[in-house]
Amino acid sequence: MAPLGPFGAAPGLAVAVSGGPHSLALALLARDWVAARGGRLVALIADHGLRPESGAEAAHVIGLLTRAGIAAECLRLGLPEGARLQERARMARLAALAQAAARHGCPWLLLGHHRGDQAETLAFRALRGSGAAGLAAMAPLRAAPECLLLRPLLGFAPARLEAVVAAAGLAPVRDPSNDNPRFARIRIRQALGDPDGEGEGILALAEAAGAFARRRARKEAALLARLAAAAEIRPEGYAWVDPKVLGHDALGVAALARLIGLIGGAAWPVPIPATATLMARGGGSLAGAWVRPGAGGRWLLVRDPGLIAPAQPWAPGLLWDGRFRMNGPARPGWSCAALGAAAADFRNHSAIPLTALRAMPALWDEKGKLAVLPGLFYAESQEAADWRMTFAPRGGGLPLG
Repeated sequence: MAPLGPFGAAPGLAVAVSGGPHSLALALLARDWVAARGGRLVALIADHGLRPESGAEAAHVIGLLTRAGIAAECLRLGLPEGARLQERARMARLAALAQAAARHGCPWLLLGHHRGDQAETLAFRALRGSGAAGLAAMAPLRAAPECLLLRPLLGFAPARLEAVVAAAGLAPVRDPSNDNPRFARIRIRQALGDPDGEGEGILALAEAAGAFARRRARKEAALLARLAAAAEIRPEGYAWVDPKVLGHDALGVAALARLIGLIGGAAWPVPIPATATLMARGGGSLAGAWVRPGAGGRWLLVRDPGLIAPAQPWAPGLLWDGRFRMNGPARPGWSCAALGAAAADFRNHSAIPLTALRAMPALWDEKGKLAVLPGLFYAESQEAADWRMTFAPRGGGLPLG
């Protein structure tokens, strides 16, 4: 845990527990680590609801954790069947876990990925043609809008974690989907043929991922330094960038791609070749963002108005349009949608460019009347002080992993 800190006195941690041996081992280890520091721990179990027995399994896991002295909560996801099931399940699970960690006041969320998982991730991404950044596999620390995601077990073989659970006398849950060759990752696992994760092949793949990660970290530091010098990213969801400071070299193109992904709320990294083409043109639309000339020779980056998400039913914690996390009291019948044409009513009271103002989220009551524009203006309901609008774009603009 030390390389992932500092944690301060009496830290509050959440740990994701599937009920499998590796996440159970992490929960047991985290329990002892937190107890030695006078902190607190909550275990979070995500039930996708994809199998009839999943609810009973989640209840069984909560029982195991309770008997081990670990507070636990089950999160019901209700994920529908369909294509890209494992990928969708992973994204839904991470989002629910991070939100629950924040609700419990835990700024750190521990995930139980181990050396074997890291090796599989590198192999999986290599087969899909990932570049050097993707081959860095999973990061030991990654920022999410709600908390920091920590993977303290990436260097440990799964066999060692199984031994921790066995020593505690716990019977882990075995998910049958972990042996289903329908999924590409499972086929890779079976091809590696090293369930204990102690063989030379797994170790070599994990070490390669570490080398790629160090390379990615160096590039990331340089990219962030370039963005800090060239860009002004506004909490209202737009940015100004000086193209001269940004530069037209490979690092400048990569920095612009990152910025486009932030402003557009992109779920995936923005293609570098397309970014270079846009930069050469001096503007345009890409990956949900609109780059246009602005005052003083700077570029203005705003959300592409033609791609903004439609109205969504209001729910506390909603991530609207992949860009804004909305929090506030429940209001049945209300919805979240772009301010749109109503922005004209506020343009004389704000220095925000009109195109950016139109793309900001607002809350509309059951009659379709503007109720609240959180964090900026007091609308007719006079409830703005009860709401929070946080620019927290999907992925945080950080490397996926």
